[in-house]
Amino acid sequence: MLAGLIAGLFAFAVAYAVGEPAVDGSIAVEEAQAAQEAHAGHGGGAPAEADEAAGEEEEEELVSRPVQSTAGLATGVLVYGVALGGIAALAFSFVLGRVGRFSPRATAALTAAAAFTTVYLVPFLKYPATPPAVGNPDTIGKRTTLFFLMILLSVLLGIAAVVVGRRLAPRLGNWNATLAAGAGFIAVVAVAFVFLPANDDAVKPGFPAALLWEFRVASLAVQAVLWTVFGVVFGVLAQRLLAPRTVGAEATAGQGSPALG
Repeated sequence: MLAGLIAGLFAFAVAYAVGEPAVDGSIAVEEAQAAQEAHAGHGGGAPAEADEAAGEEEEEELVSRPVQSTAGLATGVLVYGVALGGIAALAFSFVLGRVGRFSPRATAALTAAAAFTTVYLVPFLKYPATPPAVGNPDTIGKRTTLFFLMILLSVLLGIAAVVVGRRLAPRLGNWNATLAAGAGFIAVVAVAFVFLPANDDAVKPGFPAALLWEFRVASLAVQAVLWTVFGVVFGVLAQRLLAPRTVGAEATAGQGSPALG
């Protein structure tokens, strides 16, 4: 969880520097579209009433945008990092020594890479992130269900790939078994991409494509930084705690042997 907290700090820095400008841009687009709709709804001749309605919406805002982009963003990302760090630590404890003779540092790196791939990257490729208030609110339940279904499917397929790779290793060797299991994972995920429904209404028509691309790249960067930093920090801590201190023990034994002789 400490490693997740540290990773969350780095992810917050990336989210604030790269992600928040895209969020501000999407909010500006949304406000401009809302103003146009309000102006058209009043027949184009009552801008004062439209401004009054916009003022009422601003008064109903419980948390200001500056707080959302700073303290709110930091709280969300840090809590997210701590939670994922705890879950990833449980996964690390389970796979340590069961997927090969890897050191704790290497096992942590592999766990972080597998978690990033199955929990975020694969679902993201099928159902990429969208800026706030861009999608159709009537389909948010359907889109959320599909996204979590894709996460569950990706994680189960990842576990199955590990099991298959372990069973193929005695016959094919570790390297060939890993390649075969990875190819099978990619093939089954590709089939799932084809048959699972698409989110055609995830983005409103007319939303700037460049801004949408910027937001999605920022979302991917935040997750990549989060899992990379977690893998490195947790790997160092785990290596220091779990790695056998054979060098020190051998040195001590070597120094004591002449006296015993």
